[in-house]
Amino acid sequence: MDGGNLVPTKVFFTKGSGRAKAKLAAFESALRDAGIEKFNLVSVSSIIPPRCEIITKENALPLLHRGGITFLVLSRIESNEPNRLMAASIGLAVPKDRSNYGYLSEYKEFGETDAIAGKKAEELAATMLASTLGIEFDANESWDKKEQVFKMSNKIIKTSNITKSAIVGKDGLWTCALAAAVFLF
Repeated sequence: MDGGNLVPTKVFFTKGSGRAKAKLAAFESALRDAGIEKFNLVSVSSIIPPRCEIITKENALPLLHRGGITFLVLSRIESNEPNRLMAASIGLAVPKDRSNYGYLSEYKEFGETDAIAGKKAEELAATMLASTLGIEFDANESWDKKEQVFKMSNKIIKTSNITKSAIVGKDGLWTCALAAAVFLF
């Protein structure tokens, strides 16, 4: 606890997809694929706390309790339109000075691959962090050029993303893709 607030000390990233006749069942299947179906999930906004340690899903899951309230940043997209491509992504930007907070971004879009959606999510997170840190950049520049400016500033140590894309089958079953940053205390 910090001033009465819950402050996560660890975070892990996961992704999944699922298909079913019902929209909710497709979401449940995607949660199962991501390994987080057994928790009561509470979506929060996009700040990664200072000194929050990034750990693997394999190391994190044993620390969580079935049925427990679990906070996460969630990106979720669904469709039942045959042959529809979709992607859900979480972007991450961590400052070099770990006493500062970083950013997570949620991004979802139809018609985009993992690579395109992931790049956009990463750019969103990095842009939000850069503006917070006072890094001057041209918002209209390409991500590649902004990324160089951010790295040269020596204020942002890491950017990354986790992305899941899916294509709705010809059968028109509901399909869900999700990506998540899951917090631990």
